[in-house]
Amino acid sequence: MSTHAPAHEDAHEAHHGHSHGHEASHGSFKSYVTGFVLSVILTAIPFWLVMGEVVENKAVTAGLVMVFAVAQIIVHMIYFLHMNTKSEGGWTVMALIFTIVLIVIALSGSLWVMHHLNTNMMTMTPDMMRNVP
Repeated sequence: MSTHAPAHEDAHEAHHGHSHGHEASHGSFKSYVTGFVLSVILTAIPFWLVMGEVVENKAVTAGLVMVFAVAQIIVHMIYFLHMNTKSEGGWTVMALIFTIVLIVIALSGSLWVMHHLNTNMMTMTPDMMRNVP
């Protein structure tokens, strides 16, 4: 009877897709609520900074918004994607490095495109404004 039990447990784990051999946590209700609250705060503060024109210098405002964006990405990776250095044999560290590279490319590329669009945008004269539908 003892040889039958491990086969039953393996079948049970295969059926439910659970394996007790990894260290990744799947989060609790409390961690999801914490992640959600942090995400809302990290969205509201940049919105307030931009809409309230709190900082005079627009470059400083853009820098602060970028800092909050990076903080929000980190919150999402920790609380919703459950990434840490212990789980899945270190593959999450590689995913983290890849994510950081993508963040740098996306943020710097977005700033570059927005700057050049703003620089090369045609200025509107009052005569042109009257013809706008």
